[in-house]
Amino acid sequence: MLTPVLDRIDADLPAALDRLQTFLRIPSISTDPAYAEKCADAAAWLATDLQTLGIEASPRPTEGHPMVVGHGGDGGPHLLFYGHYDVQPVDPLELWSHDPFEPIIEDDMIRGRGASDDKGQLMTFVEACRAWVAVHGALPCQLTLLFEGEEESGSPFLIPFLKDNADELRADLALICDTTMFNKETPAITTMLRGLLGEEIVVTGPSRDLHSGAYGGAAANPARILCKILASLHDETGRVTVPGFYDSVPELDPALAEQWSKLDFNADAFLSEVGLSHPAGEQDRTALEMIWSRPTCEINGLNSGYTGDGFKTVLPSQATAKVSFRLVGQQDPHVIRTAFRQMVTEALPPDCTAAFHDHGASPASIMSTSDPAFEAARQALSDEWPNEAAFVGAGGSIPIAGYFRDYLGMDALLAGFARNDNQIHSPNEKYDMDSFHKGIRSWARILSALSQKKAS
Repeated sequence: MLTPVLDRIDADLPAALDRLQTFLRIPSISTDPAYAEKCADAAAWLATDLQTLGIEASPRPTEGHPMVVGHGGDGGPHLLFYGHYDVQPVDPLELWSHDPFEPIIEDDMIRGRGASDDKGQLMTFVEACRAWVAVHGALPCQLTLLFEGEEESGSPFLIPFLKDNADELRADLALICDTTMFNKETPAITTMLRGLLGEEIVVTGPSRDLHSGAYGGAAANPARILCKILASLHDETGRVTVPGFYDSVPELDPALAEQWSKLDFNADAFLSEVGLSHPAGEQDRTALEMIWSRPTCEINGLNSGYTGDGFKTVLPSQATAKVSFRLVGQQDPHVIRTAFRQMVTEALPPDCTAAFHDHGASPASIMSTSDPAFEAARQALSDEWPNEAAFVGAGGSIPIAGYFRDYLGMDALLAGFARNDNQIHSPNEKYDMDSFHKGIRSWARILSALSQKKAS
């Protein structure tokens, strides 16, 4: 059943590219109210396109931009596929080589805003469904499609929508396409996503900025005090010193560790691309472990005193810092927040106080690869690409995977075909032709494998 579907995908590639370019021409910038109508146009375009496949689809209103929900197929496993149709702003426009919403194909790449994030990725799945319907007259299993219009602006209405429509959206497994390959010949299924905790600290000492000649030495300096506290967040081996920080951090599964050791990852080359040469962080861990499976504490911003041109001998009244924690395993962001704040407060001298402002708290997401669907999908990807597919981690956070578990009670399988050099969120965003073409073929293989696996 699969071979004629793959043949159809190959034959239909020019038409698939035309459809993608039409979709890319819609400037669905979710964060700018001036583009609200265009976001609605993108949702309507998607719903209409899904309807041509026999999928019952429609835009669903929210307090922001609409969701698109579609249902099709019958029998076999019930899979939910998620993507987003909104895109980032295009600034700075002068750095684009062409109109960002007039996509072009050059050097085996599709260039345009949203080509990789996430319209091109989203359409790989839609085109795989199109080929199944064209060849067999039906989808291979029961599918629900959920396309969001505000991922790039923080998904403010996604959780309420999931809660309100949980019975309609709940499935056996979620599929998410908004991820990358390990490299251009090695596909990946992301099974570990780090959580994120954000904290802002404001240390206050004297009631106003002071002349450092008149008060220096005698008065508490919040800038110096805050810097000392921040420096104490790591020990000499790179470990985070917040009390209890590692209590719920698991060791890497040996099977995953073996897979990762076989990947063609060069830590020196990875660092050299950004002008560095020596790994920081925990000294007894590999670079891949530190990026994918270990927790972190990073100082993201500092501000105090006079920072303008020239020089001003001021002793500042306040000093602020923004600190983020990437979390793994069962680390509880709220427990870590409490421990961090207590650590900072206990380090303050008598004349200083600290105020804290939180900036989000989400736990890590870990998908259970013991589910046979994950190995079936991994083998399906391996059959399409030159190298065997790997289960990998991701240093960043993709909240939707956690939302599906929390609000719909299902795991998510994350398989995308973007590359690290796709320049997402930047000028001249691109999606490689191989990513688009073989991505469509990959989803056809995964749908076939998951349908057969469930049936057996």
